[in-house]
Amino acid sequence: MAKLKVFTDGASRGNPGDSGIGIVVTDEHDNIITKWNEYIGKATNNQAEYKAIIKSLEILTPLLTEDISPIKMIEFYADSELMVKQLRNEYKIKNSDLKLLHAEFIKKIRNLGFKYTLNHIERELNKSADKLANQAIDNRNSL
Repeated sequence: MAKLKVFTDGASRGNPGDSGIGIVVTDEHDNIITKWNEYIGKATNNQAEYKAIIKSLEILTPLLTEDISPIKMIEFYADSELMVKQLRNEYKIKNSDLKLLHAEFIKKIRNLGFKYTLNHIERELNKSADKLANQAIDNRNSL
């Protein structure tokens, strides 16, 4: 089964503070297909984590909508245990902003119509996405 692996991370300097997101998409053999980072302004760390996974869906859409796309599965990886467990409905969501971001992700992933998994990984296994998220903040602050 052809699949994509999507590694996402959000970073915030201050909580809330200057924030960035980082995304790395690989194929099932860990070959990098695309990377993305973006400064997202002031946000909490949890908001940045959600915004990263939501942005990944926008990046994936062109890859998944091609008629010849062999992709059947998307595996998401993030080091935010809170976000992953909220998206898997294992944790309740108390924060109203996170409820909205949760609903946005669920709506968009359902619209794509692909099978997917949400996986919590240790921070050291998410270094590439973390580096991109922090670079987005650094680049914004150096302007």
